[in-house]
Amino acid sequence: MHNHKIKNQEVRQKTKQPQQTLTDKRVEQQTSLPSLPRPTLPSLSSPSLPTTPSTPSTPLTPPTHIPYDIDWIFPRMLRPSGFWYVVSQITIFAVGLFSKIVLVLMNKTHVYNKQRLIDAIGKRPPGTPLVTVSNHYSCFDDPGLWGVLPMRYVCNTFKIRWSLAAHDICFTNIYHSLFFMYGKCIPIIRGNGVHQSAVDVCIQKLKLGEWVHVFPEGKVNMTKEEMRLKWGVGRIIYESPRVPIILPMWHEGMDSVLPNTEPYYLKFGKKVTLNVGKPIDMNDFIEDLKFRGVKEIVARKLITDKIQDVFHKLRLETEELHRNRFL
Repeated sequence: MHNHKIKNQEVRQKTKQPQQTLTDKRVEQQTSLPSLPRPTLPSLSSPSLPTTPSTPSTPLTPPTHIPYDIDWIFPRMLRPSGFWYVVSQITIFAVGLFSKIVLVLMNKTHVYNKQRLIDAIGKRPPGTPLVTVSNHYSCFDDPGLWGVLPMRYVCNTFKIRWSLAAHDICFTNIYHSLFFMYGKCIPIIRGNGVHQSAVDVCIQKLKLGEWVHVFPEGKVNMTKEEMRLKWGVGRIIYESPRVPIILPMWHEGMDSVLPNTEPYYLKFGKKVTLNVGKPIDMNDFIEDLKFRGVKEIVARKLITDKIQDVFHKLRLETEELHRNRFL
């Protein structure tokens, strides 16, 4: 009898054994699953890291976090008050004078075809909008580059450009927002696509015949690679009620005036070259696109591609001019 009980216990233990083994295996499998690595962003201080521009097929999704509410800024830019113009004039004068001192007096800057830029600003027909486009190598590109202009332009809020500026860098709190707003910088949310308030404001300013500057690369190009230009510039030009004068520019040496690596402070005695290209005539091209009923998304790309081609040639020309200046 006793032996019979022992045998029954052994049988029950054997029948439970597989169940315990399966449970152990499940736990073992769960604990042995490899943990997924957290995605890491490339360091901005490493210019050697390659950057991969997004392809046209990549869906654009809004960022999950906006560091500061910027919605109140756009109505003030669209309908500026008299007080707005007064404070803007003070801001533009101070920043313009500072830019001229840094770029012209404390660094060795030379501008090729400067008269093209001056004529586009001061001699274009009334009501004719102006769009300037340039490469973006340094955070000091704007406002620094405008230091080459005469005082009547660089220190005049009614003449100086409107410019797109990254909301997560320039508009992070109320004080920065006020400063850049009065400095005629429009906050753009990078990665939020071409249909956003900043682009709408640019189109409205062109409707009034004003000057808008765009960095179509969409960011500071620290690696200086040839990037695919963002289509926002195509929308700004295509939807302007009047085809703007499109003036391309290329510069070299601005990243030596304000480097993209620490310590981030302005330097003096550096060599800067700015080359103003010929205006890009797109009147017939855009008229043909609209006549043929080309889809807007296609039109934006075609316009941007034309600017890309001009950029490529202007870059090669400017790099050679910059090298030959200091041989």
